[in-house]
Amino acid sequence: MSVLLLNASYEPLRVISWQRAICLQLAERADLIESLANRKLHTSGGDEFPFPAVVRLRDMVVVPFRRGNAPITRRGLAHRDGGVCQKSDCDRKGGTMDHLLPRSRGGQHDWHNVVLMCAEHNSAKSNRTIEELGWSLKNAPHVPSNDTFYLNRTEVLPEWRQWLGRWTHGEQFAAS
Repeated sequence: MSVLLLNASYEPLRVISWQRAICLQLAERADLIESLANRKLHTSGGDEFPFPAVVRLRDMVVVPFRRGNAPITRRGLAHRDGGVCQKSDCDRKGGTMDHLLPRSRGGQHDWHNVVLMCAEHNSAKSNRTIEELGWSLKNAPHVPSNDTFYLNRTEVLPEWRQWLGRWTHGEQFAAS
């Protein structure tokens, strides 16, 4: 079970294990904010504690990046593009990063110029643009919201939604 870790400012930082959350609380470095109503932690001595869902650090930590200047990672790109090739008529897994305007022609390595493509389409594209080939994309490349970086492979618990809604701009949380 995962726990949402908040900064002292209540900004979501990352998802941690429940064991790490308990250690932070016992070390008095974090406070319990939300617990799972239907679960309890039981000690060998018979004590019962609430099972953490959201914990908040007592001291502020510096966030390494903000929306818009986060580094492009293969995992983040796969999350943004759904793990599939972004060429409009392809359903294969996207395993490579492709620069829409190739770097050899002055293209930047940023979220607006990089998409996920299968190896076959990336190779066929070579150092040309999609316009030159007459191709189209499934989705326009965009800067993902911060949820991409701390919720990549994690189920979002109902107890997290109010804390995520304050800081993320993704439709994923607004719609649910």
